[in-house]
Amino acid sequence: MTHLFNDPSAFATDAIRGLALSHPDHVAVVHGGVVRATETPAGQPALVIGGGSGHYPAFAGWVGPGLAHGAPCGNVFASPSASQVHAVARSAENGGGVILGFGNYAGDVLHFGAAAEKLRAEGIDVRIVKVSDDIASNTPENHRDRRGIAGDLPVFKIAGAAIEAGADLADAERIAWAANDATRSFGVAFDGCTLPGADAPLFHVSDGQMGVGLGIHGEPGVRDEPLGSADEIATLLVEGILVEQPTRSEGGYQGRAAVVLNGLGTVKYEELFVVYAKVAELLEAAGITPVRPEVGEFVTSLDMAGLSLSLVFLDEELERHWLAPVDTPAHHRGAMPAVERPRRTSFWEAGADGTPASTDESREVAAEIAGVLDRFEAVCAREEAELGRIDAIAGDGDHGQGMAYGSRGAAEAAHAALADGAGARTVLVRAGEAWSESAGGTSGALWGAALIAAGGVFADDGGRSPRTTVEALDAGIDAVQRLGGARVGDKTMIDAAVPFRAALAEAFTGENTAAAILAAATTAREAADATAGITAALGRARVLGDKSLGAPDPGAISFSILMTELGDHLR
Repeated sequence: MTHLFNDPSAFATDAIRGLALSHPDHVAVVHGGVVRATETPAGQPALVIGGGSGHYPAFAGWVGPGLAHGAPCGNVFASPSASQVHAVARSAENGGGVILGFGNYAGDVLHFGAAAEKLRAEGIDVRIVKVSDDIASNTPENHRDRRGIAGDLPVFKIAGAAIEAGADLADAERIAWAANDATRSFGVAFDGCTLPGADAPLFHVSDGQMGVGLGIHGEPGVRDEPLGSADEIATLLVEGILVEQPTRSEGGYQGRAAVVLNGLGTVKYEELFVVYAKVAELLEAAGITPVRPEVGEFVTSLDMAGLSLSLVFLDEELERHWLAPVDTPAHHRGAMPAVERPRRTSFWEAGADGTPASTDESREVAAEIAGVLDRFEAVCAREEAELGRIDAIAGDGDHGQGMAYGSRGAAEAAHAALADGAGARTVLVRAGEAWSESAGGTSGALWGAALIAAGGVFADDGGRSPRTTVEALDAGIDAVQRLGGARVGDKTMIDAAVPFRAALAEAFTGENTAAAILAAATTAREAADATAGITAALGRARVLGDKSLGAPDPGAISFSILMTELGDHLR
């Protein structure tokens, strides 16, 4: 388990601060993560990579010459918020555009995508590369829809080396995608990891068993098999990946592969070396030459017991960049070219936006909204453990924590805005931004977007009618559907939100908003409970197939709970 922490909610922030203090020549802390301690050369593309904390050396440990220019860092196993990604990218970018790189997970897709839109609106050219190397999470023809696991390292290493060698934004993007398309990973788990402050792992593997097809966010494997010997596990991993070995061709892949044998946190180096001895033997038998193999911890999952194997089927271009020098806190190879790297003297900071003028009437509504958010904070704290328990069955176990962090951040931001004289619209917008940043992950992005969209229905210079609240709820649900892309039947929050909206439209007669919301919340809870009979089609649980059956979707449950609280509060 995770033994050393102060406040569990500050674990990620404390870890990043300690990393920067212990590697001052490599990285510096900025809002949302870290950037290189030296300036990005003018006109050079900035490679900004990131994800949740808990995976060190990924991602902050890979910031430095030859690899990344910056890394936004979310809470443990939760995506960094859009504002964190935006802030790190603005600090890293210096006229050459930005490549945003991350593992293909729903929360990262949402938050990095939102940040990209904001950067583009500011005139910065942005490209997105989603690593998708995990063969257990989708079919070969859907390779780019797979999860990203330890293949993050070679994909980002190759892209960073290409940039160091002079690639422009378009060429660096092309090479990054080529690396991703050539990378395959497969892993097994022996036991789950324990979040800071928790008293039990997110999942257990039965004695004598192993979970095959692990994730890196505390997800169990996609199936259980009897625990094998080191040689048997090596054979399982190698044979699983070589099913997708590409055809050899002149000028393309010719039987040379980058190899990464990765420990997830508890499997130690000597054990990995035992496994690698068999991996090397099997590759030789298959006529494959390992190129600069890496054996160790590269993409971890706190103290998870497990390991994964990654192969990159190299062509000449990919091999050249895989072998190039690199110098980061956690990844070193060769000697970097002796070029001048001026130390940073300043960092980008978001401007302090003034609070728009508001009327007394709007401030009264804003105070009521803050009261609702206070109640949301209280109920999310009360339900944190239960929502986490439900999420751990077929997800990563962080939904309860994310809802607690997000609602707390939203409530604090709402009261801070009130103290500045904000009206209803501004209070909701700032609360939404804070929910997204405080929670991270998919739920953080969706609830943040919902509050911001709801804010668009209110005004800073007017009051509200009973219909305003209904229209705000409708706008929030629209935003969740638009950003998340889920439909009824996918086993997400939408399975409760859409029936809620339909029931609300039927129950609301123009006057008694509270009664209509409570009636609709009952419908939402029934729909949420019914998701126990649905196989997940979106999110991290989708790769586990029927393992998600029998448990309701935690996002749908939390939505129904908060709508009940809203109705009670208004009543």
